[in-house]
Amino acid sequence: MTFKTNKLRDAISFALVVGTAGTGVAFAQEAQQEEATTLDRIEVTGSRIKRAEVETSQPIFTLDRADIQAQGLTSVGDVIQNITANGSTLNSTFNNGGNGETRVSLRNLGSNRTLVLVNGRRWVGGTGLGGAVDLNTIPTAAVERIEVLKDGASVIYGSDAISGVVNVILRNDYQGAEANAYFGQFDKGDGTKQSYDLTIGTSDERFSAMFGAAYVKEEPVMAGDREISAVPTYKTGNAFGSSTTPNGRFGFGDTACQRQNNTGQLLWVNPTTGALTTTPQFDADGNELKAMVAAGNQRIDTTNCQPGTYTRNSATDPYRLFAIPADIYNFAPDNYLLTPQERKSVFGRATLNITDNTSAFIQASYNNRRSEQLLAAMPIVLGTIAGGQAGTIKIDKDNYYNNFTDADGNQVDVTRIQRRAVETGGRSFNQNVDTFGFSGGLEGSFEFADRFFSWDAGMVYGRNDQNDTTYGLFNLLALRQSLGPSMLIDGKPQCVTVAGDASTVIDGCVPMNLLGGVGTITPEMIAFNSFTAHDEFGYKMKQYFANISGEIVELPGGMLGFAAGVERRTENGYDSPDALINSGNTTGNARTATAGAYSVEEAYLEFAIPLLRDLPGAKELEFSVAGRYSDYSNFGDTTNAKFGFKWRPFEDLLVRGNWSEGFRAPSINELYQGVSDSYPPIADPCSTTFGGGYNGLTAEQKARCHAEGVPVGGYDQGNGQIRISVGGNPNLMPEKSETSTFGFVYSPSYLEGFDVSLDWWKIELTDIITTFSGQFIVDDCIENGNAQACSLYTRDSSGQITDLLASGLNLGAARVEGYDMTVNYRLPEQSWGKLSFTWDTTYMAEYSQDNDGDGDIDEDDGGSVVGEYFDRNNNWRIRSNLMTRWEKGDFGATWSARYYSRQEEECPFGYNDYGFGQLCSDPVFTASTTDDPNKLAAGSMNHIGGVTYHDVTAYWKAPWNARITLGVNNIGDKDPPVSFTTFANSFDPQYEVPGRFVYLQYNQKF
Repeated sequence: MTFKTNKLRDAISFALVVGTAGTGVAFAQEAQQEEATTLDRIEVTGSRIKRAEVETSQPIFTLDRADIQAQGLTSVGDVIQNITANGSTLNSTFNNGGNGETRVSLRNLGSNRTLVLVNGRRWVGGTGLGGAVDLNTIPTAAVERIEVLKDGASVIYGSDAISGVVNVILRNDYQGAEANAYFGQFDKGDGTKQSYDLTIGTSDERFSAMFGAAYVKEEPVMAGDREISAVPTYKTGNAFGSSTTPNGRFGFGDTACQRQNNTGQLLWVNPTTGALTTTPQFDADGNELKAMVAAGNQRIDTTNCQPGTYTRNSATDPYRLFAIPADIYNFAPDNYLLTPQERKSVFGRATLNITDNTSAFIQASYNNRRSEQLLAAMPIVLGTIAGGQAGTIKIDKDNYYNNFTDADGNQVDVTRIQRRAVETGGRSFNQNVDTFGFSGGLEGSFEFADRFFSWDAGMVYGRNDQNDTTYGLFNLLALRQSLGPSMLIDGKPQCVTVAGDASTVIDGCVPMNLLGGVGTITPEMIAFNSFTAHDEFGYKMKQYFANISGEIVELPGGMLGFAAGVERRTENGYDSPDALINSGNTTGNARTATAGAYSVEEAYLEFAIPLLRDLPGAKELEFSVAGRYSDYSNFGDTTNAKFGFKWRPFEDLLVRGNWSEGFRAPSINELYQGVSDSYPPIADPCSTTFGGGYNGLTAEQKARCHAEGVPVGGYDQGNGQIRISVGGNPNLMPEKSETSTFGFVYSPSYLEGFDVSLDWWKIELTDIITTFSGQFIVDDCIENGNAQACSLYTRDSSGQITDLLASGLNLGAARVEGYDMTVNYRLPEQSWGKLSFTWDTTYMAEYSQDNDGDGDIDEDDGGSVVGEYFDRNNNWRIRSNLMTRWEKGDFGATWSARYYSRQEEECPFGYNDYGFGQLCSDPVFTASTTDDPNKLAAGSMNHIGGVTYHDVTAYWKAPWNARITLGVNNIGDKDPPVSFTTFANSFDPQYEVPGRFVYLQYNQKF
């Protein structure tokens, strides 16, 4: 539709910018009074009803373009992750487990439960096959403002809007041209970021068009270049490095360790003689560890059966027994700490006024992202230690490079193989992602029976095409040949199918030397045994819509407003892994193909019911009701409702509240995911090793073990990691939620420029799609007799678990509750300039989950986890941002503070000599005389301290219509708090990479 009052629209936009719906009410009202005869109606996030008022019953937080630029970030995803309501989710600090995406997770309920819109329309899902949106696919240069609805909105927008909505508004009706350049890097000289963009536009009464292009390049930071991430666990040296080393580690069938590790006693080895013993010695204080070490012995980790495995320091050193921690490998420096990516984008929008009341619009964008994650070189783990297809591969006794013999001098097979192939240069995971976004249609307005109506109709199309290339993986089929029999033929080692028979040469096969030290894996060996993986992902979304909004009848408080609409959406996606990965013949995890689609037809109806106005105690009273009906092709239909109110008892105070139902339809990945392999640690309760608790089971529980084929007395599990398969479940139903909010906005007339909002919120989820761990499934079967869990795995004749399927089930529940507060104050202009403050805070009061799989939240689930940290899952009680802005003439500056409250984590159980005793803030040591008194006991805790980051910027408006900005993020050089349970780098990826980040921005308008 045609907008006639740009001045008013700017005033309304400003009112939205300063904080929440209702914030800045006084300024918007002044503009409304000034232009009272030509009010335009706009659509505010959370409602489809177009109206002149900006306040709704729902809390909204808004960042305008100036707020975004003041943060000095090159990704709109990083900007959104700084919002206080955001929890833990993917970003560019995720290396192992990352994929280049940056997401948003409002209320820490998961990125798949936060709906992302662009200009009020659903944005295409990311490469996770529809589960969440990659915010990096939205060109930062095209963004005008970001509106965050901190309330459930499934009734208005459909699936996924359980924890809230992020609505990214793109630039529109731009007149002129603008160019921006950005360059920044850490004070340590790495992590360079650069960005360049150009926007041009034209606009008149009939036609407007805008076009822009942008380029962003973000370079990496290596984990080895920061003290906190230079070793696997901070301040413990290399004690927690990898036992899969560049020089290798090898064993031969049954060992003394395997025969003795069921005794419950510590096992010791003399590194000089190789002698094993379980006979303890104690010092005067009864300390076995200190006495045995003083006698020249080393403690052996019987869990992994270290005795009987051999290594060497180099290709020329003799073999010797592998020792922990002396021989383990520090893999940390070979990883990215901050991952790189490069983005190119173009975007545009055009509007043509066909008549005075009808216009056509088209909007399109394209974004290409190239990103990479880098891990330490591939650990080749084969033989009896590996399991699966890799478990059947050995280094044949007739292999050219195998010189191991038994006591009688006979060649022996090497059946336990661990070798870090550093000669490959590491594992490099590369993504090339193309994202297309398009929307187009007609919009307009008309009057009927002296009533105003607006309408729009059109389509939205989004597509993600991704090609992944992975380097540094190995082919099990090739390794089986290259580690088999081989011999010297014509002076060259060659593979043969029959030992000693030169006529059985395998063409092209190059024998693999895993038994030598670093450098003995040659380029020819790598070429034959490795492969480059090529994976493809695709996702498409197509939506058709038609909406109408208007006024029906006059009520005592004003006109009864409504909005109604229909939508039809189809989504389809696929994951096509490399053929070798699909077959499982690699040293990495296997993954089979995924493909699927669904469609949904929806209709909604929304009313705004103004009951009272300009009465004592009721300056304004309005109710809102809405409902949505959704019919899905895969699971059926669902109906959801919403109710809200806003009450202004007097001019300065607005009271608001909402209750709404929500839902999240299962994604294509959750429905149709192909089977992929994982090797998690699992303590089989039917086993007597690796933490298995067979001897502690009841007679009934033991009987369940025996019924599955486990021998009486239990069995030796053999390997602490068990292969499980993870796949989709096409029978999944939608998740359900109920959201309640209640709060107020206070804008005192006696304090011009000040307003405060405070909102309570509570979200309850049921039927959460939950994929249980392999450990939970086995325990639930044996300990609780759950037949559904028992059906998800099988055993072989020895009792070993051979196949375990973990797929999603609608069994979970969660409850979160908290408060949001936003304070804004724009002081009157003084001789020294203008000063304004925005303080936004989220307080999490409760976060409780169903942990036992019964679908309810009760005392057995452990209570609220607020303030507790789990691996890559933060549960901050408080997140708070304060931004101060000063402006005078051509100069200005901002200061921002970002606060994350403290958390607690359990200290990993371990030995004091690894450093945890000194490093954990509240260690508890065992007191038993039969156990090591230096061992950390259950209940040992570590405090993860609160952190405040300070960012500053300063700018100058140059006479040639330019603006130059200098900024420093983390100017105080604050290090992230150390965590001992996080997956990598000793700090959670939601915190900042250590170091000051300095940047320069240049803006030129033409």
